[in-house]
Amino acid sequence: MDKKAEQHTIRAIQYGCGKMGCLIMKYLYEKGVEIVGAIDNNSELIGKDIGDLIGVEQKLGITIHNDPEEVFTANPADICIVAINGLLTEIYPLLTIPLKYGVNTITTCSEAVFPWTTSPEFAKRLDALAKKNYCTLTASGYQDIFWGHLITTLAGGSQKINAIGGTTFYNLEEYGLSMAQSCGAGFTIDEFNKKIGQNNLLPSPIWNAAEWLAASLGWTVKNISQKLVPIIADQSTISSVLNKTIPPGDCLGLTASINLETNDGPVIQIQHSSQVSNPQVLNISEWIIRGESNTRLQLEQISTIKTACATIVNRIPEVMMANPGYMTTHNWPYVSYHEHPLANYLPLK
Repeated sequence: MDKKAEQHTIRAIQYGCGKMGCLIMKYLYEKGVEIVGAIDNNSELIGKDIGDLIGVEQKLGITIHNDPEEVFTANPADICIVAINGLLTEIYPLLTIPLKYGVNTITTCSEAVFPWTTSPEFAKRLDALAKKNYCTLTASGYQDIFWGHLITTLAGGSQKINAIGGTTFYNLEEYGLSMAQSCGAGFTIDEFNKKIGQNNLLPSPIWNAAEWLAASLGWTVKNISQKLVPIIADQSTISSVLNKTIPPGDCLGLTASINLETNDGPVIQIQHSSQVSNPQVLNISEWIIRGESNTRLQLEQISTIKTACATIVNRIPEVMMANPGYMTTHNWPYVSYHEHPLANYLPLK
């Protein structure tokens, strides 16, 4: 990673100021990053000072705008964080804007973690645009560590691996409305089947995470299949994120199951459930590596959204130092904890 930082005060633009975006801005502020711009198309947010949204005691003098071109033109930046949910094909136009201005970009988009087979043409275009303007694009978040580098680190203790299995759970009450709706929360069964159940080829977060794992371990994909099934409410369930009560028989969310076969022999099987639930329900991940020796890992976390946002922020120095282009983190070092302001972790001019 040989690109040098041009200045010692990191200047950031936040693109997407929902629940995750505001938490990311809070973490940026706490790590000494100067937030020079904020963008969102939510009419309720436009014009608000970001200080009021991230819980600091004073206004920061940066208000949310809905014109990204105006923000990037007026505010030179080192890094842009795109915290908008959707497939790569859906957020592609948004990602081109910071790259056009030569701004390093990190996104929370799950598909963008490893899009080389699910959206290859869009990934190639973004790679070319980033290289043309000498900046870096990557994606990170919860899966970067807890579905990725943590598992590959454990794999280093194996002589021979036959299979990797994972079972994970997200409580959607932590996340925003768009995330909950993308998982079918609040849908009737008919709505789920029409909008989600018939789209087993649309990548869920674990689809791209499984391909990331395979690439990181040096395996090539022979075949990958996915199944999406609804999680049905067996009783009335109050959801704060949906601001409604889900009746019995409607959907609380979904379970996605991935089966990845490699040309090298090992298989990767991951099951991920996302649903609205009691806010105190733990987020759980369980992984097992099977082979000559078996390794099992169990994790319980109160908040995956806090972990995801902290991971994004801790990745920023590496993004700023990375080679130009679309760089997926499967061949990067694991994410490091940064106690001090992020600029301290950049090389001198």
